[in-house]
Amino acid sequence: MQTLPSSLYTPESVRRIDQKAIHDHGIAGYTLMRRAGKVVLDLLRKNYPQAKKILVLCGAGNNAGDGYVVARLAQQQGMDVRVVSLTDPEKLQGDAHQAYQQWHESAVLSVNDVALINDADVIVDALLGTGITRDVEGSWLNWIEAVNHSDKAVISVDLPSGLDALTGAIKGAAVTADITVTFIGLKLGLFTASGKACCGEVIFDSLGVPESVYESESPVAELLGSPDCYELPRRRHDSHKGLHGHVLVVGGNHGMPGAVILAARAALRSGAGMVTVVTRVEHVAAVAVACPEAMVYGSENGNLPVLSVEKIAVVAIGPGLGQDAWAHRLLMQAIALNRPMILDADALNLVAEKKIQIKVPHIITPHPGEAAHLLCKDNASSIQQDRLTAIHQLYDLLSGVVVLKGSGSMIYDGGHLGVCPFGNPAMAVAGMGDVLTGVIAACVAQGMDLNQAARAGVCVHARAGDLAANGDTHGMLASDVIDVLKQVIK
Repeated sequence: MQTLPSSLYTPESVRRIDQKAIHDHGIAGYTLMRRAGKVVLDLLRKNYPQAKKILVLCGAGNNAGDGYVVARLAQQQGMDVRVVSLTDPEKLQGDAHQAYQQWHESAVLSVNDVALINDADVIVDALLGTGITRDVEGSWLNWIEAVNHSDKAVISVDLPSGLDALTGAIKGAAVTADITVTFIGLKLGLFTASGKACCGEVIFDSLGVPESVYESESPVAELLGSPDCYELPRRRHDSHKGLHGHVLVVGGNHGMPGAVILAARAALRSGAGMVTVVTRVEHVAAVAVACPEAMVYGSENGNLPVLSVEKIAVVAIGPGLGQDAWAHRLLMQAIALNRPMILDADALNLVAEKKIQIKVPHIITPHPGEAAHLLCKDNASSIQQDRLTAIHQLYDLLSGVVVLKGSGSMIYDGGHLGVCPFGNPAMAVAGMGDVLTGVIAACVAQGMDLNQAARAGVCVHARAGDLAANGDTHGMLASDVIDVLKQVIK
């Protein structure tokens, strides 16, 4: 699998890089287009060596131009190529029109009929590029749905048609590709929200654009693929538990002891020296049996037990906390400890409901539903439509470090945005967020600053999820991830 660059750009930034390469470095636009077409065809031949019949779907703009180059090169190599255009290709402009004309010298368009999909071995999606601004409809929608309902291999050119290249939101419908070949610069939307689900494997090619061209554009985010993102501090041989931090886990209201058990076990497996759990009195025995390495106290009325506050490195509050008076009292007392905090789940719902101000160093870890509650949005879908804006709004509201969970989890500290490339759909089960809370808390306890801890915790958690899932999409438990954390942590 290709190692991708770490810089993620907005579509506008990629367009400016493209134009700078053309105007300042003398690389003709059509040269870049021919290079893109060759990259796509080479990848097609490599991944699908038995493919003989290719269906190329072309739309408007340079994305269509790339498609016509692919078609012409494939035809020259003796492949059976069909091309369908959803616009009048004679109205294409510039390089795209030149690409069409060169292809058209020896071929003609096929009739606009989705039945052509049945005869194809591979479909090349060159319908819509980064300029999409509204939901797809009409014949565009029909073709996208037909492609998705087929069992044919699909390669998308630059990005899956219908996907917003900035937000990762689906504009009505989007192609679900097996491979997406993207050019010049990686777009943020390919790696968050619905991006990962639509793109399949992402392959990047700079098309020979000089490194100096990129200096004029700042990335909008960093793709956290490097092992540096999840390496914990190295331990001396003469170390002891007191050197690796004490995590206080608070939660586990009526009927929810499992949440604090998962968080405590995850914190210990991730290297925390000590863990103390405060939970409902009736859950003390269950926690002690499930996690004998942790100290556990019961709280009858929402008061924290007397603790050596100076020895607590971080407070993780929220797993199974609930939103009643007991939970509210515990949250306020936890804040009063004046220690760094990880706030998750019902701790965030209480913050939203009671308008609580968090004035201690903190990390918040909302999923889209909790983010919507904090930002007074209607539902999680409103967050997923623009996760980039949402995470900035969450930071403006509560500061600290924000982890917006989901496919392509995002981490933002007010200056730097990180995007996690790991994780899988098998992780969409109860308790997974509790495990993440414990992992991040352990990173803080071991001396990482809050942004480092959030980045490391998210990446360790997601990589462990990939290891535990082993390619499956169903049947994984949150505790399965805890069991493999030690294999991921370096």
